[in-house]
Amino acid sequence: MARLFRESRRDSSHSSSSNGFLPPAAAAASSSSALPSPFPDLGIALSAADLREAAYEVLVAASRTTGGKPLTYIPQSSAAAAPPASPASSASSASSASLQRSLTSAAASKMKKALGLRSSASSMGVGSPGSGGKAAGPPRRPATVGELMRVQMRVSEPADARIRRGLLRIAASQLGRRAESMVLPLEFLQQFKASDFPDPQEYEAWRSRNLKLLEAGLLLHPLVPLNKSDSSAQRLRQIIRGAYDRPLETGKNSESMQSLRTSVMSLAGRSHDGTSDGCHWADGFPLNLHLYQMLVEACFDNDEGTVVDEIDEVMELLKKTWVILGINEMLHNLCFTWALFNHFVMSGQVDIELLSAAENQLAEIAKDAKTTKDPNYCKVLSSTLSSIMGWTEKRLLAYHETFNTSNIESMQGIVSIGVSAARVLVEDISHEYRRRRKEETDVARSRVETYIRSSLRTAFAQRMEEADSKRSSRNPTPVLSILAKDIGDLAIKEKNLYSPILKTWHPLASGVAVATLHSCYGNELKQFVAGLTELTPDTVQVLKSADKLEKDLVNIAVEDSVDSDDGGKSLIREMPPYEAENAIANLVKVWIKERVDRLKGWVDRNLKQETWNPGANRENFAPSSVEMLRVIGETLDAFFELPIPIHPALLPDLTTGLDRSLQLYVSKAKSGCGTRNSFMPQLPPLTRCEVGSKLLFKKKEKPQNLQVRVSQNGTTNGNDPLGLPQLCVRLNTLQYIRDGLDIKFELCQAACQEGIQQICETTAYKVTFYDLGHVLWDTLYVGDTATNRVEVLLRELDPVLETISGMVHNKVRNRAITALMKATFDGFLLVLLAGGPLRAFTRQDSQVIEDDFRALRDLYLADGDGLPEELVDKASSQVKNVLPLFRADSESLIERFKRMMVESNRSASKNRLPLPPTTGHWSPNEPNTVLRVLCYRSDETATKFLKKTYNLPKKI
Repeated sequence: MARLFRESRRDSSHSSSSNGFLPPAAAAASSSSALPSPFPDLGIALSAADLREAAYEVLVAASRTTGGKPLTYIPQSSAAAAPPASPASSASSASSASLQRSLTSAAASKMKKALGLRSSASSMGVGSPGSGGKAAGPPRRPATVGELMRVQMRVSEPADARIRRGLLRIAASQLGRRAESMVLPLEFLQQFKASDFPDPQEYEAWRSRNLKLLEAGLLLHPLVPLNKSDSSAQRLRQIIRGAYDRPLETGKNSESMQSLRTSVMSLAGRSHDGTSDGCHWADGFPLNLHLYQMLVEACFDNDEGTVVDEIDEVMELLKKTWVILGINEMLHNLCFTWALFNHFVMSGQVDIELLSAAENQLAEIAKDAKTTKDPNYCKVLSSTLSSIMGWTEKRLLAYHETFNTSNIESMQGIVSIGVSAARVLVEDISHEYRRRRKEETDVARSRVETYIRSSLRTAFAQRMEEADSKRSSRNPTPVLSILAKDIGDLAIKEKNLYSPILKTWHPLASGVAVATLHSCYGNELKQFVAGLTELTPDTVQVLKSADKLEKDLVNIAVEDSVDSDDGGKSLIREMPPYEAENAIANLVKVWIKERVDRLKGWVDRNLKQETWNPGANRENFAPSSVEMLRVIGETLDAFFELPIPIHPALLPDLTTGLDRSLQLYVSKAKSGCGTRNSFMPQLPPLTRCEVGSKLLFKKKEKPQNLQVRVSQNGTTNGNDPLGLPQLCVRLNTLQYIRDGLDIKFELCQAACQEGIQQICETTAYKVTFYDLGHVLWDTLYVGDTATNRVEVLLRELDPVLETISGMVHNKVRNRAITALMKATFDGFLLVLLAGGPLRAFTRQDSQVIEDDFRALRDLYLADGDGLPEELVDKASSQVKNVLPLFRADSESLIERFKRMMVESNRSASKNRLPLPPTTGHWSPNEPNTVLRVLCYRSDETATKFLKKTYNLPKKI
């Protein structure tokens, strides 16, 4: 029989869940597994069977010493088959029946009524685990509370007899000693030897279990934390470690037992207040919870998992263990609530009474949580409620998958207990909530809203998958119409089946649900419209279905929120309209964006290949510009052919995109041309003239020109994108774009205006200082002023003017020639003021210079056929103002220069003059201009002044 019991115990240990709280019979009967234990791990290899047997020992010891008579039992085997009477059975037969009362009155259980539980109609008998599963007679119920507890905790009759025999021995040797003043594992180790067990293996397992209990209760989880230097703890640890390796001599007077007792009692006698108020070996956290939970499990029928009808009597017995285990009513409520909920889970969620009872108990926990700050209690409370909440939320976050018409009854309780757990966690445990309490967060409403939104999103996704299974690559559009109908049906089901339950915690449950569905479908609709390239009948069908769905959802939201504080405005704000017109508009905007992006890409590709060849067409503008305007025209035509009624509203989007594309074209057309400053030469250092020399360089010396290039003379250079003809084509191209469309593109117009001005200036300064640089720097007035006059420059300018006049569009021709005129005037003035040491002018040369400039002006007047005279006069004003300086004598120039320097510089004096900066703004009133005239004055007075004042060299 002992062998059978050991096998039964091993089987029960293996078949139980990880927390050890699931009876084997319940596990076999239930369709759901038990939840993981919420209690902290013990960190020692104590099995569920070990804990259960230890808990039963505590129960028997506590009942024996707290009652008037010992807690005994009546053997249930038949008289004929009963073995010879043992001392234990003799004691049992002689005991009082005060704690062995009949259980037939349990149907009137007050506790069951308080928990909302109904009494069982009948209860089947349970065979003794020690019988090996073979019943000696018909099924019967235990006749006493003691036997019921033994059966419920699956303790065999021989094991029970041994426990009681041990307690009698202890009582005989320690008369009047109460259970809470004893360390039961220590006492049992001293009372029993291997001969008290059927075989050595069972004894070794029993001995190992008691040593582990001592280790768990006194070393790993003591009531009072240990000091690392505690000698008793170190000694006990050594004894236990040694006992695992070799048998511990447990005789009453053995040295090893005395050493063990000394260490154990020293540790067990410690208390928080320092007084010796009993032995503390089983009341440390969380060992006490694990032991007590084993006792609480006895409240549930091993076969059915329901609360036993004798719950009142069982609870009375359990309370007797509180003093030993350090359990109070708060911890009891927590353990019992967890057990009720866990058994509901194991019942396959069909025993609604267990759920209701757990909910009622949770209300007690909520009261307890507000009155205690015990860290251990708060820790296990948080763990327990988090486990409960985790299980409920796993189902409630997708309640459409969990509940239907067949099991909707359980939803109310599951939501209630999940919300209650969340409320305690947030309001009574969360420090963050306490800091933010002024916000008055409604935990229940917040959690239920989370459940609604999560579950509806999940349900929507499932229906979307079903719709996808019907999707056809040839005709994908109607799927959203089918989905719209399915979502409408889902909203009706939500309103009729789930919302009435959820309204208990959230008054706008239906409104939140339809707002969530509205958002989910809206996202799909948005993606659908974004993926279309054109409007079709199928598209219109989808938009109509979406419009109908939206109206249905909004109606439900409005009905649900008619009595709310804001009349449902907050919900409606969550439901931005689907409006078909907006959907069409968005679709058209996508159409516009695609064509504008395509046009921009076309601009990038074609302008990289554009050669600006003047021979491409008669009008001398780029072929790419013609193609550009053609594409824009076709785009506008295609837009007005779209089957939409809102062309005027969307036309600005299209014209803006096209305008930007044209602006990009113009920008790229001018981007590679440079600016006027790109061709302005750097001014040479200031020098003074060598007086009396007409030819300022030897014949073998090469003139130090700044820019040397053979003139194009107006000829076409097809390989040079910046040749004069090519620049003229660019000008014509911008003018063509400017006038080529009836629609006024503002960005393009401004870009063309700016581009034309930039290219005109670039062309003028390139021609003047780059193409004709050899004339300006190498010829004009070099050596002999009278010999190298302006006629050479005029001859070079003639073909340039002919090219511009012949190629440039008449609307920009004068602008191009005006820019060239200004550039040549600037070049003429630069030769006079910054021409370098190869030039020297006398006062007599001033007439030659003035005559030459007059000839240059006349070139642009062209006897009345050229530019307007007032325009030429305005452009030549700067040169006209500077030329009189060349006529003045050197002494007056020097005095003029000194006076201006003193006036413009406080630190200057007539004897000490700083070198004036070069500003480039030539004027007779600007010191640097006067100084440059002196630098190129070929007389001794000027050269001495420059030598003395600035020590200027005669040449670079």
